[in-house]
Formats: sequence, C-alpha cells, structure tokens
Amino acid sequence: QLEEMRNNPRDWRIEQLQTVARQFGMMVRCAGGSHHVFSHEVVTDIVSIPARRPIKPVYVRKFVALVDKIKESQA
Repeated sequence: QLEEMRNNPRDWRIEQLQTVARQFGMMVRCAGGSHHVFSHEVVTDIVSIPARRPIKPVYVRKFVALVDKIKESQA
C-alpha cells in the first residue's frame, strides 16, 4: 500500500493510513476526533491528518515522507 500511496496520493481513507502506520510501528493518536496524529519514537517529526474524507494528497505525501524517514532511521 505504501508504494501505491507514493504513486497515487489521491482517494485514501484514514483506515488505510492506520494500517500502514501499524506495519511500521507508528503511534496513532486521535486528537479531539477531527485529526489523527502519526508519530514514531525514532523520528522527531509528526504528521497531523484531518480525519474527514477524502484525505487531500498533500497529507498523504507528508505521511509517506514520515514513513520514509522511519525506514531510513531503522536501516
């Protein structure tokens, strides 16, 4: 799914991002219900994504960039 997100950042749901986040050991917080906050202990960055659908491509790109940083730090 990560490569699919990278190639086409449109039409993703928050549940799909959560699935990818779990695969990489990310923490997910629901901040007040309107946003989901993704983070990981090995990087200082966090990504906050509005929970409404559809998720705008800019947020999907930020999420993919965060996953890439996590992968780099674990390599």
